[in-house]
Amino acid sequence: MSIAVPEPWGGQLQRQREDVGDPMAQAIPPHITLMPPTEIVPQEMDRFVHHLEMVAAQHGPFTIHLRGTGSFRPVSRVVFVQVSEGIPMCERLEQAVRRGPVSRDLEFPYHPHVTIAHDIDESGLDRAFDDLAGFEATFEVSRFHLYDHGSDGVWRPMVDFDLTGERLQPAS
Repeated sequence: MSIAVPEPWGGQLQRQREDVGDPMAQAIPPHITLMPPTEIVPQEMDRFVHHLEMVAAQHGPFTIHLRGTGSFRPVSRVVFVQVSEGIPMCERLEQAVRRGPVSRDLEFPYHPHVTIAHDIDESGLDRAFDDLAGFEATFEVSRFHLYDHGSDGVWRPMVDFDLTGERLQPAS
């Protein structure tokens, strides 16, 4: 589950990820994670989707402001764009999503962010950190997405959940 970064910023962040040599740039669209990748057995999918509909119905739209960069180094080789506004709403959504029928332990404490470089060489991580230090974007979040990890390794939205409680199938 995640919140997609809309255009024009999503494309800009994806190009930056490509430019620093991150091989996952084309497979993972820019996003703020609400639940890390989690395998959901087919017999649980309907129940999980219903849970996500209930979560969406209990939360309204909110504003995200992205500003500057941060890093999880040396613990993890990740550089990210920081969420500077909207953190409490991301945290509430993340907690609500994880209280459902599909459980997922976290490897690290939840910290909303947009990854722009992951597991690449130090010079690429440094470049990502420096190149986007002045990055800034503000947008309204009105939905979150359940993604499917395709056999080609690309993550694609499978179901969208409107924060007014409507379930939406993503456009093809």
